[in-house]
Amino acid sequence: MESDALFSLGAPTGPRSAPEGPAGVDGFTPVADDSPLPVRMRPVSLDELIGQDHLLAPGAPLRQLVSGGAPMSVILWGPPGSGKTTIAHLVAGATDRRFVAMSALSAGVKDVRAVIETARRQRRSGGPQTVLFIDEVHRFSKTQQDSLLAAVEDRTVTLLAATTENPYFSVISPLLSRCVLLTLQPLDDDAVRGLLRRAVADERGLGGTLTLATDAEDHLVRLAAGDVRKALTALEAAAASATALGVGRIDLATAEQAVDVAAVRYDRDGDAHYDVVSAFIKSMRGSDVDAAVHWLARMLVAGEDARFIARRLVIFASEDVGMADPTALSVATAAAHAVEYVGLPEVQLNLAQAVIHLATAPKSNSATTAIGAAMADVRAGRGGPVPRGLRDAHYAGARGLGHGTGYRYPHDDKRGVLTQQYVPDDLVGVDYYQPSPHGAERSVSTRLPLLRRIVRGLPAPPARPETRTASSPATAGPSVAAPTVGSPVTPQPDSALAGRNGRPATDASGPGTKQDSGTNAAGEGQQ
Repeated sequence: MESDALFSLGAPTGPRSAPEGPAGVDGFTPVADDSPLPVRMRPVSLDELIGQDHLLAPGAPLRQLVSGGAPMSVILWGPPGSGKTTIAHLVAGATDRRFVAMSALSAGVKDVRAVIETARRQRRSGGPQTVLFIDEVHRFSKTQQDSLLAAVEDRTVTLLAATTENPYFSVISPLLSRCVLLTLQPLDDDAVRGLLRRAVADERGLGGTLTLATDAEDHLVRLAAGDVRKALTALEAAAASATALGVGRIDLATAEQAVDVAAVRYDRDGDAHYDVVSAFIKSMRGSDVDAAVHWLARMLVAGEDARFIARRLVIFASEDVGMADPTALSVATAAAHAVEYVGLPEVQLNLAQAVIHLATAPKSNSATTAIGAAMADVRAGRGGPVPRGLRDAHYAGARGLGHGTGYRYPHDDKRGVLTQQYVPDDLVGVDYYQPSPHGAERSVSTRLPLLRRIVRGLPAPPARPETRTASSPATAGPSVAAPTVGSPVTPQPDSALAGRNGRPATDASGPGTKQDSGTNAAGEGQQ
């Protein structure tokens, strides 16, 4: 058999063999009766390809690639089981091209150069065009990818490369710029379900010898999580179990036993979805780390979208942890990035770390209540014009309008903070942020009253009178001095800030304040 020093050049036999002629398919094992079910069920035409409708429009690059209408090099980027290898098989079925397949896991520069040299000789002698398929191209080193550049540039070979990694990070820029990038999407549940039903009925699959129960079908769809190869492999295992048991129907118990995974009662569009997510959030909020990890595992095993989980973590980090642990938002955001950068299954480790961090962190909803109260005031029409001193004064004529007049630069004060009105007139004295005494926010709750007192020009609180007891000499009152902001002055907590939102109990306590009632600036009295 003819050889190019890398693969046999003989065309494979079987139902999808390339016809006899100068072209050949090199590197793909022929389809046989005992081939795995995913191999037997590979589409034989673009019309059978499911789940990539955005790439199948008339004249689209994918159709041109399969039909051979344009010798363009293509990089296929998508998750496992989305159809990259299937597309390569469809290209291999073209009758007027020689097709060579290799895997970056086992091939090296020498192998690539051998294919290119053979392609160059055949091209000079008027032979067929060569399509070089490289699976897992992201595993090629920079040097190995460099070896492709000249041949792709002058179209000695038409490159068809497949990768599960982001090619903007894993493929060198010169090679990427010479190729058309096609992004394949994960198959949705309906697409996976349709392919399972086709495999049950089609002669290439089970040929109608078995039936598939609805709950078993649902289990296989959830288990696949968009990977049709995984779904078909599980179906084949379940079919073998049913045949061994002498039954003509694959039920849920058989499917569970075949793939050794219990069916998780979880519907991504139904009540179970919302119930599990609710339990997940409430477990983290309640600081039950073990329960939170359980619900995370339940969602992951059921095939929940990891991006959805990551979004909930980012929201939770500010909604329920907030200023009590400011690092929580960074941890949650990093986990969300890992979902895109790493992907499943490994990203389950990153998600678990983030969940453990958030569940064990001190909790505060002060950021949530602060923005909620502020937005309620805005919607109610509170908040007048921007004070003149805070308006933009950088353009010509702004000073003539009084913009920036009277503005005081805080860095000019040795404390870094000074008296100045920053809110509209009708919001003077309003406190939206009420720090909790938990975690890192504890220090904020002691520092904030002093900051507000300085900014608003309120007087220092009076010193508390000394008290004596029968068993001890005179001692100072129980209050603890508040920390200063760049100043040695350490006034005691301000008894004048006894009203709601930090407003004094009477108008006489300070200029520009309003009377109200409620809790004080430290959040005392909140339930």
